[in-house]
Amino acid sequence: MQLIVGQFNDSYEPVMDGVANVTKNYAYWLDKMGCKSYVITPSFPGYEDETQPEVIRYFSVPIPVRKPYRFGMPQFDYPFKQDVKAIPFDIVHCHSPFSSGQLALKLAKKRGIPVVTTFHSKYYDDFKEALKSDRLAKILVNRVIDFYREVDEVWTVNQATAKTLREYGYEGRIEIVHNGTDFQPCNDEEACREKASKFLEVDDKELTLLFVGQHIWQKNLKMLVNSLKHVKDKGVKFKMFFVGEGVAKKDLEKLVEDKNLQDCIKFPGLITDRDLLRAIFARADLFLFPSLYDTFGIVVREAAVVKTPSLVIAGSNAAEDIEDGYNGFLSTDDEIEYGEKIIEITKNIDTLKTAGLNANKTLYKSWEYIVADVKERYMELIKKHKY
Repeated sequence: MQLIVGQFNDSYEPVMDGVANVTKNYAYWLDKMGCKSYVITPSFPGYEDETQPEVIRYFSVPIPVRKPYRFGMPQFDYPFKQDVKAIPFDIVHCHSPFSSGQLALKLAKKRGIPVVTTFHSKYYDDFKEALKSDRLAKILVNRVIDFYREVDEVWTVNQATAKTLREYGYEGRIEIVHNGTDFQPCNDEEACREKASKFLEVDDKELTLLFVGQHIWQKNLKMLVNSLKHVKDKGVKFKMFFVGEGVAKKDLEKLVEDKNLQDCIKFPGLITDRDLLRAIFARADLFLFPSLYDTFGIVVREAAVVKTPSLVIAGSNAAEDIEDGYNGFLSTDDEIEYGEKIIEITKNIDTLKTAGLNANKTLYKSWEYIVADVKERYMELIKKHKY
């Protein structure tokens, strides 16, 4: 059955955060499976979209406190509204409750088609960080929950995220639909590592640690830098790479300088070349992801594809499915204990390799596999909606 599907999200290329990555892969793989997908997202001046999947953008303005994100205003974009009006959607899927989600919900109700949404983000944390007010953050979270009550089906990416949504006050049915990764295992692992070593300017035997993601404080990056300071003070030699961009990057670089860590911590910036990024994941001996903010942590799965284990915080959403010492490693949210865990793990290269192999076996799922299930879910939802 060929479906015409709208994937609605408030971020998309060139702002490739985790949710934008999900949106792109849903659309791309649905197209591969015989459907027709449209990505509906705010405009990004100067950026030229790829031809597949097809992208339709609406008027937007910059968000000063969250560069490079943009605030969409589709109500002021008449040509866009005409373009969308001409598309005979069978179902729409919104990955954000904001401008794109509101647009999808309104469109679905007007046309009598099903609308599904995925809860991806800890919105309370975002609101509190931006507004510095617990009261206002809670008010806005309540409005977000009102949005989820309006849709036909709500998905989350794991049980831990479903729990977060319950804590926000949502009482309806929740479906668990995991995320995948667009990475494929390296055909030539040695060549992959050599490519990254050359780019990062590290030698083959140098202990290499990695973080990939937005440079924002919500991802627990201050604790991470402090733990790396502890590792250095204990006499362990390493090179750590923070890959990505974000509003906290300059302050993060300043913290590294203040801790006198600039010789062992580097900032390669945002890397959009997926083959190079995969090689960097493959070169890392250990992936460090101390975030308590992320609902899933696709990057942990991306590391698993190339047999690189991750060190995450016990009890975090990213820690779901990770067994300490088997397919990854767990630590408390404490800079000393996290640092000590890094030292303990990296003493034994065989421990790292074994955990990496098990991570690949247990955590890695391709987007093709995930989206095949998504398509089946869409078809069932359309069938139920008709009758």
